[in-house]
Amino acid sequence: MPKTVDISVHPHEVADHALHLRMIAIRLGVPAQAITGVSLLRRSIDARKRPPQYQLQYNVWVNEQQEPDEIWDFPLQNVTNAKPVIIVGCGPAGMFAALRLIELGMKPVVLERGKDVRGRRRDLAAINKEGVVNPESNYCFGEGGAGTFSDGKLYTRSKKRGDTRKILQILMQHGATRDILIDAHPHIGTNKLPQIIESMRETIIAHGGEVHFEKRVDDILVRDGQVAGAVVNGGETVEAKALILATGHSARDIFRLFVAKKWAIESKPFALGVRVEHPQPLIDSLQYHCDLRPDGLPAAAYAVSTQVFKRGVYSFCMCPGGIICPASTADDELVVNGWSPSKRDSPFANSGLVVEVIPDDWKRFGWANPLAAMEFQAEVEKACYVAGGGKQVAPAQRLADFVHGKSSSTLPECSYLPGLNAQRIDEILPKEIVSRLKEGFREFGHRMRGYLSNEAVVVATESRTSAPVRIPRADDTLMHPQVRGLFPCGEGAGYAGGIMSAAMDGERCAEGAMAILQNA
Repeated sequence: MPKTVDISVHPHEVADHALHLRMIAIRLGVPAQAITGVSLLRRSIDARKRPPQYQLQYNVWVNEQQEPDEIWDFPLQNVTNAKPVIIVGCGPAGMFAALRLIELGMKPVVLERGKDVRGRRRDLAAINKEGVVNPESNYCFGEGGAGTFSDGKLYTRSKKRGDTRKILQILMQHGATRDILIDAHPHIGTNKLPQIIESMRETIIAHGGEVHFEKRVDDILVRDGQVAGAVVNGGETVEAKALILATGHSARDIFRLFVAKKWAIESKPFALGVRVEHPQPLIDSLQYHCDLRPDGLPAAAYAVSTQVFKRGVYSFCMCPGGIICPASTADDELVVNGWSPSKRDSPFANSGLVVEVIPDDWKRFGWANPLAAMEFQAEVEKACYVAGGGKQVAPAQRLADFVHGKSSSTLPECSYLPGLNAQRIDEILPKEIVSRLKEGFREFGHRMRGYLSNEAVVVATESRTSAPVRIPRADDTLMHPQVRGLFPCGEGAGYAGGIMSAAMDGERCAEGAMAILQNA
């Protein structure tokens, strides 16, 4: 049986495997030649030490044969003639639901309103270069969902919701490196995700599933309280007795459809704020406690949170070596997000800094209005669009100026391609958000001396941290309480918050659909 050994090495030693073997031998009290095999299990960075160190955990075999690496086998059936299940949305929840259905012997029929990953690139170029938003294909809609062009972070705390290792293994089978099993905070990178997603789609199709693009679902058909199918692009009908609704957090037309049909849907708290961008060397110096990042260390990240006036203020989707991108889904709104390439080699570091939004904030839209939180969200996005001046140009302000209530006469260089317009962000966002953001930035500036700087810029608005609605479902069946065979799923239904949790929720909903169809 292997022994588990932990060692600490300096960044320039992280690739020195001979040194690692000598350190392991000393730790175990055995000759180095007695070590017959090692396998790296875990890798993390301890930035609290000066200089920072890598923490490595190995499985070690001493005087015995090393066990081979685990081989994962998720047997997929040919489901060409099996019972169909409609999946609305081809993001992480939808794709992993499709793969799980194939495992279970059911046929997934995926309907995605946006384009495939290659087609999406042209629409993203139009947003970045011309400020033109395709409402059906953008950073939120299209193959792979919002996660495709949002860094591919694979860290989650939702480990009780499913098998996280299985999700990572499936991603590896489709092209991700083994690093995602090892790193404490794994990510794939926006430049590598499209190929992985294409490979997953090919697997679905090769086993008899279907994936259709530019197929917007306009209606869900119900007969005698049971799902009967979906209406696509205003007329085409797709029939099935189960439907997994995995639309993501921005499908406002679907939320409105629920209200029109008088199906249960409710507002829920979300978060709203800004995306703040610093020069990456500044964040490196703050986190690694040095003037220059040592060789062997990645671009530094950070995570901060606090309570201000009884609400959470926290960082969200921090992107070291990253880019701020336009994530609007309509021409008259301004939404920003962030992403990083796999090397995280941009000269900028950006993160969402957001405040909890609660029912008191959206009460003017009506306590009984199930979409009141969504209307509040949309109002802020439209105000930011107007302040930016159109064409997805974003209102922005230097960070210290924002905190101290001063106008910024100039703005620093920024990664946001559509451009910035110097505006008083504290006069655009709701006062209950602004006051808490300012106090939060002050506190984070005390924790990280130099963080509260006019070298940094705040860009508005970061508003799509999660869906502003929850579509209820029964705990035992995961079905909507009014429609048999309808499975609200993932971020858009309020049950996930990122690639991993969405993927696990997709698998659970697939299992729920199988249970229903077995008795149909």
